[in-house]
Amino acid sequence: MSELTWSTKSPRPRITLTPSLAQNLPDDNHMALRLEGSAKETLEQGRNRLVMAGVIFAICFIALASRLIGLAISGIGDEEVIASEADAPPPVATTESKRAEIRDRNGVLLATTLTTASLFADPKKVLDPKEAAAKLTTVLGDLNEATILSKLASAKNFIWLKRNLTPSQQYQVNSLGIPGLYFREEEKRFYPMGPLVSHVMGFTDVDNHGIAGVEKHFDEQLNGSGERASQELILSLDVRIQHALRDELSRHMSIFRAIGAAGMVMDIKTGEILGMVSLPDFDPNRPGDFSGDAKFNRISLGVYEMGSTFKTFTTAMGLDTGTVGLNGGYDATEPIRKGGFRIRDDHPKKRWLSVPEIYMYSSNIGAAKMADEVGPKRHKAFLAKLGLLEKPSLEIPEIGAPILPPRWNSLETMTISFGHGLSVSPLQLSTGIAAIVNGGNYIKPTVVRRDSEKRTAVRQVISAKTSDIMRRLMRLVVEKGTGGKAAAPGYLVGGKTGTAEKAVGGRYKRDALIASFVSAFPMNDPRYVVFAMLDEPKGNAQTHGFRSAGWTAAPIVGRLISRIGPILSIQPLDEESEAIQKAMFIPINSREKKLASF
Repeated sequence: MSELTWSTKSPRPRITLTPSLAQNLPDDNHMALRLEGSAKETLEQGRNRLVMAGVIFAICFIALASRLIGLAISGIGDEEVIASEADAPPPVATTESKRAEIRDRNGVLLATTLTTASLFADPKKVLDPKEAAAKLTTVLGDLNEATILSKLASAKNFIWLKRNLTPSQQYQVNSLGIPGLYFREEEKRFYPMGPLVSHVMGFTDVDNHGIAGVEKHFDEQLNGSGERASQELILSLDVRIQHALRDELSRHMSIFRAIGAAGMVMDIKTGEILGMVSLPDFDPNRPGDFSGDAKFNRISLGVYEMGSTFKTFTTAMGLDTGTVGLNGGYDATEPIRKGGFRIRDDHPKKRWLSVPEIYMYSSNIGAAKMADEVGPKRHKAFLAKLGLLEKPSLEIPEIGAPILPPRWNSLETMTISFGHGLSVSPLQLSTGIAAIVNGGNYIKPTVVRRDSEKRTAVRQVISAKTSDIMRRLMRLVVEKGTGGKAAAPGYLVGGKTGTAEKAVGGRYKRDALIASFVSAFPMNDPRYVVFAMLDEPKGNAQTHGFRSAGWTAAPIVGRLISRIGPILSIQPLDEESEAIQKAMFIPINSREKKLASF
């Protein structure tokens, strides 16, 4: 037997052989061969193991490289990998699905889409949520530290912190060096004109979906994708007209301390709205900062009793149905008593009044008798033709429906004849007036620029002869009646005042008025309707305390037309010329010897 022992003092093993074993050992050559074979076998095993390790390493490397290439091709970055499927952020909008721009009729940009960065976090990777929240509030001052901390302390893998950062905010957040925070490229809607066209434009939500105005009405067109690409939207608005309109309304709203104001400018031949303003307004870039009252569109959504402006419809109805002639009239000596109500004139003449005088002096008694003679049935049908009894059509969702009386008998016909008992929107009123002065054609209004082939009338509401008479009567109101302050020299303005008490809780509030003036110009060949309204104006020293439409709303129209006339390429006229005087002449009463040339 042999013994194999190790010595702690020597690195080599020491072998001790017994005598019998030593005798049987081969000679030196045999021993050398055996040791050489053992060494070769050991070397071969090592080589095989190295080859196997190399193969395994190569396989792992190829798998990892393939995964990285796949992630690069799919566009998924680290920020998507960290989020669980349930908490993952929405997909990034591509150039193909970018929301289309909106422009005014002259190509001025009203809405566009900008690329922005949005900040989100993986709370599990945020080392110190409290410290991170404190740092973030120094950059994102509109966020509350406690709110940020609660988000960073959540158990989710993904949480939005702030959408649509400015480039400066993105840089500052990145400079904080907080682990677990990431940016995501998104799109944000931007409105260069701010509040100027807010009620027409509307706005979008954080995901770029329209939720008000034309942004909502044309959401599918603007946000088109795939085979149906997004399409640019061209509006009928003219920002120059819009600016002048908003400026004049704001100025007079301040002068008369009104709680609100509204106005619009419409092309009576096409139905295109060139200007639409409702005050107070809001900035569509940050709609959440404004109240519901600021977002309320007084032109299209608000409905009001429009007062004596309705006498335009009553007079046109009486003349067009033939129940009264231009030289006819009614006795306005005494108030009308009917059904427990009394109908009287604010400035009574206490005599018989001709049709032009009834309109010029704004006689409630004369208008009531004129409508009563036509009768409730025909009266209701006439207003329906003018689109005053149903919800109007316009390319914005904020549209108000008229409020009709629960019954429509003789008394209702009388009160509606001078603008009480039926509530309509300023949009409806202006569209109806456009039909009265444009030759009698009702044309649907629009906030989208119309091509020439789309400029067609919907229906004929009055004859061209009646329309011509009404133009002269409206001019008479500005020349000699209640609308004198609406005059704009050279532009031959015509119109009608309207002052009505607001109905609150089923009762009229005497100290709260809606003062409005609806007009057209130039009256020898009308092209535009202009409307202005003040909500609860107060009188002042300049108006001698009066707050009616002739003192408060009419001046808005006069100043506005003087400003926009040149923009609209309307050449000023010599209002005193013989040709204009003849074109606008109308006999006021039967005592006049001159005859109108109709």
